[in-house]
Amino acid sequence: MAENNEIRSDAGAKDAKWERFEQMKEEGTIITVPVDESVKAGLVTSLDGVRAFIPASQITNSYVEDVNEWIGKEIDVVIITADREKKRLVLSGREAIFRKRQQEKAKKVEALKPGTVLEGTVETIKPYGAFVDLGDGISGLVHVSQLSTKRVATPEEVVKEGQTVKVKVTRIKDGKVSLSMKALEETPVSDDFVPDMDKYVSHERVTTSLGDLLKGIKLD
Repeated sequence: MAENNEIRSDAGAKDAKWERFEQMKEEGTIITVPVDESVKAGLVTSLDGVRAFIPASQITNSYVEDVNEWIGKEIDVVIITADREKKRLVLSGREAIFRKRQQEKAKKVEALKPGTVLEGTVETIKPYGAFVDLGDGISGLVHVSQLSTKRVATPEEVVKEGQTVKVKVTRIKDGKVSLSMKALEETPVSDDFVPDMDKYVSHERVTTSLGDLLKGIKLD
């Protein structure tokens, strides 16, 4: 009887591990694992005592010529396959890099405040507006209705790709940044005051760069 209880306990512990792996996969949890060995198709590691595989194409976001160079190193990964029936655990360093960049971008966007005046470059023009590159991997949309106080039929009447423009952050929602050039025409920003930006922007300038805005903000 005691032996049967031990077997059931062991099985329950293994199930709990795989349930945790499945949850980590769903949540995109980034974990650090040591590389134990290499095989022809990739790298072998272990997670919580379970053997795991990192395909060569998933080690990083660039081409890996020699997988042996990764032996003994640690790598940040996320789980992309957790098959408890087949006891198959597959990890990805490339996906972990992507997720970390997304997290850093989200933090940068969160650092912005409505009312912030920034300088950016028009990167793409669409019928509904213009996307402005604010730097540091952040861009925002100036809707066609927010390009000018004058009636605008097409964005090309006001801006062109590659043009440097000043924009005002009007809204941040779901990681998307809404911008306005019209707001700056309606309410000129004085050299002595930038709404909501006393904490970040010197009063000596009307416009700040996104790099200056994020300076000192911890992203890791």
